[in-house]
Amino acid sequence: MGGWAIAVHGGAGIDPDLPLSRQEEAKCLLSRCLQIGIDALRSSKPALDVVELVVRELETDPLFNSGRGAALTEKGVVEMEASIMDGSNRRCGAVSGLTTVKNPVSLARLVMEKSPHSYLAFSGAEEFARQQGVELADNEYFITEENRGMLALAKEANKILFDYRIPAPEPETCGASTEKPLQVMNGLPISIYTPETVGCVVVDGQGRCAAATSTGGLMNKMSGRIGDSPLIGSGTYACNLCGVSCTGEGEAIIRATLARDVAALMEYKGLGLKESVDLVIRERLDDGGLAGLIAVSRDGEVACGFNTNGLFRGIAKEDGTMEVSIWGQGLN
Repeated sequence: MGGWAIAVHGGAGIDPDLPLSRQEEAKCLLSRCLQIGIDALRSSKPALDVVELVVRELETDPLFNSGRGAALTEKGVVEMEASIMDGSNRRCGAVSGLTTVKNPVSLARLVMEKSPHSYLAFSGAEEFARQQGVELADNEYFITEENRGMLALAKEANKILFDYRIPAPEPETCGASTEKPLQVMNGLPISIYTPETVGCVVVDGQGRCAAATSTGGLMNKMSGRIGDSPLIGSGTYACNLCGVSCTGEGEAIIRATLARDVAALMEYKGLGLKESVDLVIRERLDDGGLAGLIAVSRDGEVACGFNTNGLFRGIAKEDGTMEVSIWGQGLN
């Protein structure tokens, strides 16, 4: 074993003109979350506890798209989802359609540990949350004025906005004014691609891996839409070899079972962590599918991969390595 390691992300695909102030805010939050994880690992907390602690912090801060500050559905409400997985025994828990639970990742863990199931959604998940006594809040707690404004813009443009904090590009003009979409999702045009799902992966000092992912989904999404984040094997996966958390175009990640494929390449083909991450980003996504992921191995390795122009990410290792970054090459 190569010692403990941790990685955290806040979404893949970033506007190249993102204001420096926003970049610094993101880096500060990622650094704070990394330090929470580092302190827990130095105190010999197991990997599962650490990923929950870190993602809870990300859900509490409204900067990224999870918990407070989550994206709004077409009906103007928040529907959150999350998952968590313990690689030492491949137990997992997931939740979707949450409207009142302050920390979806913790409810996902309770589904894993306190229910006979792996996945609960909507009214059933909310009822389970009340039974377990988790902290609840009115839906208004999760909604920011910024998001209300972005939803209004999305409705006016009749679009699903991936990054609801970045305005859509100006339409190209050549004679008549026509807009050229930058991307399509399931064949439908979207304006710009920059989701801000959050996630954390950890290997502890005992070589145990864990992963957790949490999101509010897409701005102006259909009510009831479920993305990749709560789907074990797509947005989140952990086993005795590695832990993986994904972010990006949920529908493409679902089709590719992206997180599980990293582990499968290590398990069945004997590839290393970085080689596996690069291969799935390069070859497993459909043409035009955009995504990023973070991963750790039981040997204390850390890898990040993305085919977007950036990934909000931070890594730290027991040997003292610590880095928080946004830009750079997604593939070696």
